[in-house]
Amino acid sequence: MNSKSLIWICMAVGSAIGGYIPTLWGDNMFSVASVLLTAAGGFAGIWLGFHFRD
Repeated sequence: MNSKSLIWICMAVGSAIGGYIPTLWGDNMFSVASVLLTAAGGFAGIWLGFHFRD
């Protein structure tokens, strides 16, 4: 797997996890918190994929 694919996969997984987190405290998936955590999860996934690429 090349590094670009790894970064995209990490971004997608991070965005999905970040968007799902507000449902744990009873908020819905279209709330402001969900949108903000989706962005934060995407950035965290990009950062993680960038630092763990070979």
